[in-house]
Amino acid sequence: MVFQMVLLKLADWILYQLLANSCYRAARKMRSYGFFLKNQSLKSSQQQAPSFSNVFKCGLENRGSDILVCDIHGGLLRTESLFPYFMLVAFEGGSILRAFLLLLSCPILWVLDYELKLRAMIFITFCGLRLKDMENVSRAVLPKFYLENLHLKAFEVLASTGSRFAFTSVPRVMVEGFLKEYLLFDNVTGTELHTIGHYFTGLVSDSGLVLKHRALKDYFGDKKPDIGLGSSSLHDHLFISLCKEAYVVSREDGKSGTSSVMPRDKYPKPLVFHDGRLAFLPTPLATLSMFMWLPIGVFLAFFRLFVGIHLPYKLALCLGIWSGVDLRVKGCSPSRSGHRKGILYVCTHRTLLDPVFLSTSLGQPLTAVTYSLSRMSELIAPIKTVRLTRERKQDGRTMQRLLSEGDLVVCPEGTTCREPYLLRFSSLFAELANEIVPVAMNTRVSMFYGTTASGLKCLDPIFFLMNPRPSYHIQILEKLPRELTCAGGRSSCEVANYIQRKLADTLGFECTTLTRKDKYMMLAGNEGIVQDNREKSQ
Repeated sequence: MVFQMVLLKLADWILYQLLANSCYRAARKMRSYGFFLKNQSLKSSQQQAPSFSNVFKCGLENRGSDILVCDIHGGLLRTESLFPYFMLVAFEGGSILRAFLLLLSCPILWVLDYELKLRAMIFITFCGLRLKDMENVSRAVLPKFYLENLHLKAFEVLASTGSRFAFTSVPRVMVEGFLKEYLLFDNVTGTELHTIGHYFTGLVSDSGLVLKHRALKDYFGDKKPDIGLGSSSLHDHLFISLCKEAYVVSREDGKSGTSSVMPRDKYPKPLVFHDGRLAFLPTPLATLSMFMWLPIGVFLAFFRLFVGIHLPYKLALCLGIWSGVDLRVKGCSPSRSGHRKGILYVCTHRTLLDPVFLSTSLGQPLTAVTYSLSRMSELIAPIKTVRLTRERKQDGRTMQRLLSEGDLVVCPEGTTCREPYLLRFSSLFAELANEIVPVAMNTRVSMFYGTTASGLKCLDPIFFLMNPRPSYHIQILEKLPRELTCAGGRSSCEVANYIQRKLADTLGFECTTLTRKDKYMMLAGNEGIVQDNREKSQ
């Protein structure tokens, strides 16, 4: 029944919008462009449009009580294109097939006018999408890309004002979470989407697309906001002309480099956690490049896996580097004392492959302990892996036993972190060994992230190895002096905090007190525990 209702609404939308309006509007647009001929009427209308000052000319003093209105696209971001953000929702919230369909629609989108283009992208992106998936993308994926694309001067103007209101024609669910949580907007007015049950239909609600200038008039009435930020388009000129002061964020500002790029240290809120597989802003050209790379990437990933699992260390290292893996190692294997116990390597945690790359770099077998690991990851791991239970005493006995058998690798953060931060270190490892070697590990990717909080963790190594040139930088530090261990009178917390600071200084990272629970509650709404099927059956 639900499916039939969606089909009826879709048929109605196609008959009215496409057949009644799109042919005329598309023909008008083709005529106005004239395939490389300039439209003189458009040129003259632009000349008659009011001229507004550039946002760089806006003063920041005594703005504490001012009211600012803007649209995030064109008003706060350095680029106006909507496509990358719809692609992020389609790929991360939907599927790779939905993303491919959106990419195929690009030639058609280019012909359509703004309203039909937006409606088409909304339909392809949201039809059949679960509300829960959109919430996850809005909370865990989109903020990273919005922050990286913020216009520095526009943000400074925004931060100087007392009240902030956003009016946008894009779906409200795509921007409201970021604007309210990171930029502290008082209200966000955007296009509302039609839903049935827990799914989007891909259609706009009965209120239609938001017209920014009309929405501003309806919200403020006769009162004029103090500052308006917009793009150089005629639509935004009409919108910001309703404000006492109006400023334009031009595209040239976004292309000029450092003057408009938002540095990380000026982010309104630290970006410690984010999710999603895509490591790049998916513009049409970048997305096309990704789909063209996919067959090669899948082959390379399985080739690299095979090499790492079945071949000797030296040969695996050579073939891995030959296939494009960028592995850089500093330091060497630590000297061994007369103790029977093995050496405990304490690593920063960037991907599930940290122990594997360390073992390959050292050219010796290691045992890795982890709190949560999928069954698939355990099966394909070329080194021994042991799962911990989160019961401190039992885990302590397990690690003691493993140390008596050989060298052990532990990642005391308990989970991965993509950004230049280190999570709080668990102090358990410091109580178990006196021969401790800190290892600073960092990774760089250009296309796919090899970690996830809400996706399939068994695919993490595959996605990392699918990158054209996945990079691993490993720095093996000197063994911890005895006087800095528990045997030298230090508490386990002191040892853990010291190693965390040492590794952070080596990598240029920042220490935090955040834990794996904080990460998973923020990104996935759970505690991030992968339960063993054997435990479920007991």
